[in-house]
Parts: sequence; C-alpha cells; structure tokens
Amino acid sequence: MTKDEVFNRVADMISDQFEVDRSKITGDLNFKSDLDADSIDFVEFVLNLESEFGATIDDEDAEKLNTVNEAVDYIVSHS
Repeated sequence: MTKDEVFNRVADMISDQFEVDRSKITGDLNFKSDLDADSIDFVEFVLNLESEFGATIDDEDAEKLNTVNEAVDYIVSHS
C-alpha cells in the first residue's frame, strides 16, 4: 500500500470519526490542537487505525502520533 493510499484511508477515518470536512484534512493536521481530540477520542482513533490496517500500535508509539503525517508514516513503516 502506498503512502497516498494510507493517507486517503486515514483521512476518511478522521472525517468520519471527528466529523471534519474531508477536504480540510491535510498531513499537518494535529489531532489534539486542530481536532480538539481528547485522550478518549485519540485512543479510539488509534484502535480504529489498528483495526483498519491490521497493525499494532504500542501505547508509547501512539503518544508520539500528533499529526496525520506521523500516523500515516507509522502505518506505512509498520505494515
């Protein structure tokens, strides 16, 4: 799966979960500051990422995922 394919799937997930216009989702979008995601929202999103991509994201690694690009890069490198 290419980075663009992963980005598009992640962006679709963000759009659905956080009710954000898909066209406004960029790689620099920050989960906490731009989406106002609290810790519960973020944990739920990480669980959805794991399910969607068949990946395991350690808690320590999840804490480092602040932007869409960081999440996409993590998925690409761990799939």
